[in-house]
Amino acid sequence: MPSLDTTSAFFVIALVLGFTPGPDNLFVLMQAASQGRKAGVFVVLGLCTGLLVHTAAVALGLAAVFAASATAFTVLKFAGAAYLAFLAWQAWRAPAAGVVGAGAPAVAPGRLFLRGIVMNLTNPKVVLFFLAFLPQFVDTARGPVALQVLTLGAVFILATLLAFGLITYLAGTLGQWLRRSPGVQTGMNRATAVVFAGLALRLATSAR
Repeated sequence: MPSLDTTSAFFVIALVLGFTPGPDNLFVLMQAASQGRKAGVFVVLGLCTGLLVHTAAVALGLAAVFAASATAFTVLKFAGAAYLAFLAWQAWRAPAAGVVGAGAPAVAPGRLFLRGIVMNLTNPKVVLFFLAFLPQFVDTARGPVALQVLTLGAVFILATLLAFGLITYLAGTLGQWLRRSPGVQTGMNRATAVVFAGLALRLATSAR
């Protein structure tokens, strides 16, 4: 098991990374602002479920195999870019539906949860990040490497839940106020579409 000092340092760094602007937290921010806090929560849970898969892959050594395959990297990044482009198209066409948040979110919770999972799993940069980041905190003298990776992965997920949870709360609060105007909500939908399209382009043109 990692030492307490190592785990604490890893948690702080992971928390800072959670607030650092990137595709995942920007995705959460736009979903919470346009759909409401509940929507943001389901997206965050989906993203963290994806992190569970990445953590397990690193612990089992599968991520190293993936990272060595240029074809797998390319296929995955274009699949993720296509999915983001599809969400951008949906957001652009979405009508203003009045205030969201008093009842159920405009998008079903299950779909929001799936969005988070797909967003995370189709981003090959996450795998490469885990391969480069987690091993720096692993000490072979402190027991099985796989167990240490799983422990650190759980700590990373906890930090992500806290950081993205706060982003969701703040974005949802601001979005609830902005959505009182149908015109503003339409503008938010269009802004969300532009952000998603930008994320799709960024992912599609990313290099290993």
